[in-house]
Amino acid sequence: MLEAREGAIIQSVNRLLAEKGFESMTVDEVAADVGIAKASLYKHFPSKEDLAAAAMVSVMRRAQAFLDTLPAGPSPMEQLRAVVRWTMGLKLAGEMPSLPSQNSRLRSALMGNKAYMDGLIDVSDRLGAWIEAAQAQGALNPKLPPIAVLYTLYARACDPVLEFLKMSGLYRDEEIIELVMTTCFDGLKSR
Repeated sequence: MLEAREGAIIQSVNRLLAEKGFESMTVDEVAADVGIAKASLYKHFPSKEDLAAAAMVSVMRRAQAFLDTLPAGPSPMEQLRAVVRWTMGLKLAGEMPSLPSQNSRLRSALMGNKAYMDGLIDVSDRLGAWIEAAQAQGALNPKLPPIAVLYTLYARACDPVLEFLKMSGLYRDEEIIELVMTTCFDGLKSR
């Protein structure tokens, strides 16, 4: 029962973070959405930052599980493209939390969360290895520091272009993903 309730809380937080972002989401909204008292919510998660950290741990575990499903055969570039495509799909489906990059309390909560940090290191190491391999093969610009490429790929998880294109009503989700994939991996320069 406790795990089911925590799962419902995390699912609610994840959705609210995707819809509203960290700053606008309130603990009262989470409690109301789950149908529990605010005091009960605090028994599971002592702060708003801990709620966001739990949502990010959930996303990180999903990312690790997705990486585990990727076949070993495709090129490193295809692996990277698959991860970015999956991430943007989550974002468009409202399943990717939007977190601020400059909230020190939230950053401290995330950095102090072992499960989150372990997941982040694992995902970063896997993506980093693919980035370096793709650079060695000439599929990615070898002049770019791998960390800059990694952060650029991570940024697709919170890319506002996805929402702007979706709000325009001009494109289906699959088309939006293809447009952003093209700008991300092929750039804007005419070929």
